[in-house]
Amino acid sequence: MSYEAFNDNSLGFDTKQLHAGYNPKQHFHSKAVPIYQTAAFELGDFDRCGRLFSYEEEGHSYVRFSNPTNDVLEKRIAALEGGVATLSLSSGMSAISNTFLNLAGAGDELAAVKTLYGGSTKLLQKVLPQYGIVTHWVEDPESLDSYRAAITAKTKGLYIESLGNPGMNIIDIEEVAKIAHENGIPLIVDNTFATPYLLRPFEFGADIICHSATKYLSGHGTVISGIVVEKGGFDWFSGKFPAFEQFFEEHKRNIDNDNLKLTAFTRRLRMNYLTDFGSHLSPQSAFYLIQGIETLSLRMQRHADNALKVAAFLSEHPAVLEVSYPSLPNSRYYKLAQKYFPKGAGAILAVRLKGGLNAARRVLEKVRIFDYMVNVGDAKSLIVHPATSTHYGLPEEIKNQAGVFDDTLRLSVGIEDAQDLIHDLSQALDNS
Repeated sequence: MSYEAFNDNSLGFDTKQLHAGYNPKQHFHSKAVPIYQTAAFELGDFDRCGRLFSYEEEGHSYVRFSNPTNDVLEKRIAALEGGVATLSLSSGMSAISNTFLNLAGAGDELAAVKTLYGGSTKLLQKVLPQYGIVTHWVEDPESLDSYRAAITAKTKGLYIESLGNPGMNIIDIEEVAKIAHENGIPLIVDNTFATPYLLRPFEFGADIICHSATKYLSGHGTVISGIVVEKGGFDWFSGKFPAFEQFFEEHKRNIDNDNLKLTAFTRRLRMNYLTDFGSHLSPQSAFYLIQGIETLSLRMQRHADNALKVAAFLSEHPAVLEVSYPSLPNSRYYKLAQKYFPKGAGAILAVRLKGGLNAARRVLEKVRIFDYMVNVGDAKSLIVHPATSTHYGLPEEIKNQAGVFDDTLRLSVGIEDAQDLIHDLSQALDNS
């Protein structure tokens, strides 16, 4: 038998989402990825134990560090995003927070846009400063000069989202990546709303990608999970990242030096943060995530097609003040959407209602298919009022800059019949 689809990067996206990273021969020829539901692995013998713990030999010892089920997931995501290494974690926020901690320590700085998920904003604004890591905010995400102004000599990374949450703004990733690299820092892109099916940020200059894999990668609202992907090739040894230089010196005797340099970010993230902070993803959750990824392209295209139909309907409804969806021809981001999202700009809509907060509340009470939940990326359609949930407690200025107002609803358009979704919204709006 000559099955080799697991290791062939020339294959198309739809094929890789089913096969990449998993060789059945290494798992008793099981066609489905097994769940290694164990806390630890036999070390073998005294010498092998030494090789494992010195990282001279790749292998598994304790599940807080690695697991064969998670290993398949990580290789599959790396193949889909076009990166060299991936780390799976227990949640999207653990992926983001550990990424920042891997980049910066006390006295260091980060730069970020204001059009972010509320949890990310709170982390940067309130939590990390307690540990001596300060964020400078990009005042205008559409102005390249604003990015330059937010970067200082102490900045260790620039953070954006491929599609803003919930305002659905698009940043010119390619141009922003150039600015980051001119300053010797990596560009980190949260690609949760897009997934690698709709956008592969590495192709436009990004260096690190984060996902809340809870959302579209899983696709069914069954697991909490996070992903960090490394492109490879960023120069961590320019003198701007002494912690990485120290890491290299500690491990260069036992790990192939070329590979160590290529995957330095992911290795350090796993060895220094996943292991010691304990944000590992359970193998059961990794299995569910692998199952979801097998249908990623099919679901994402249906999500995007439905979202465009729903957005077009809402943009014509007399009760609607504004619809934020980049694939609409009248969107200020339409040109960027054609560049970065030719298959469709995801399935999240931000809708502002003419009737303000009261109208938003009535719609939430009237919808019968859309479910009132803070999650997104489920196969089923969801709706929420961000000002009182995902962005609750943030200053009004910060919320407004993220596209969150009292009259704003965020829709996560599912894969149901589009006409049923339109009818549901129509009756809710007509009665609001």
